[in-house]
Amino acid sequence: MDIKGQIVIVTGGASGLGASAARQLAAAGGKVAVFDANEEAGTMIAQEIGGFFARVDITDYAKVAEALFAAEEALGVPRILVNCAGITPTGRTVGDDGTPLSLENMRRNVEVNLYGTMYPLTLFAARLAREEPLGEERGVVVNTASIAAFDGQVGQMAYAAAKGGVVGLTLPAARDLARHAIRVVTIAPGMFRTAMVGMLSEEGKDRLGAQVPFPNRLGRPEEYAHLVASIIANPMLNGEVIRLDGAHRLRA
Repeated sequence: MDIKGQIVIVTGGASGLGASAARQLAAAGGKVAVFDANEEAGTMIAQEIGGFFARVDITDYAKVAEALFAAEEALGVPRILVNCAGITPTGRTVGDDGTPLSLENMRRNVEVNLYGTMYPLTLFAARLAREEPLGEERGVVVNTASIAAFDGQVGQMAYAAAKGGVVGLTLPAARDLARHAIRVVTIAPGMFRTAMVGMLSEEGKDRLGAQVPFPNRLGRPEEYAHLVASIIANPMLNGEVIRLDGAHRLRA
């Protein structure tokens, strides 16, 4: 699909990987709607790229539906969805004091990282299925998982489970939506220079990056954005999960 002239939704588009994807797709000629809970940062990104901002609680199905309607009213029918909204709370299954992982930790991980992917995906696809195809396809969904879905570290039980759910839904969603000519692909990033490592010193970031076989550094958000654009452009990429990690495997 040619990005130029298409309406794009980016959830979690106010920062990190999402903001980089929003900038990349706007630069390629897309009309981008930024969905995020952070109104100040989201508005700033939307203004920067000449797009639209909607303040969205990604865990609220009705609010996601309202935001999609608002984006369509402002820009037109979206053909591209990039799901980047996510959080990274950690906690051991059983803590040092013998207490189990908190219900709030487990619930928030699943609500934001898994439901926050499924809600936009299903609502976006249901609306788009009513539109005529553009050539051989109607649209594209790019989800964001994590390499923690495959080799989660200590303290990532709930996070890895939620991101593993995003990995798991990719193929069945692609199969479900094949009759509507809508593709579904998931990116599983490794360690990137985002807010998750933003509080570390440069020395700390370098130590983390040194764990990556090659390139021997943290990923750059624009490298994630380049892959998003490549997925959109290549119609044979469908039902796949792509690790973007420099051959890195997380240690226990």
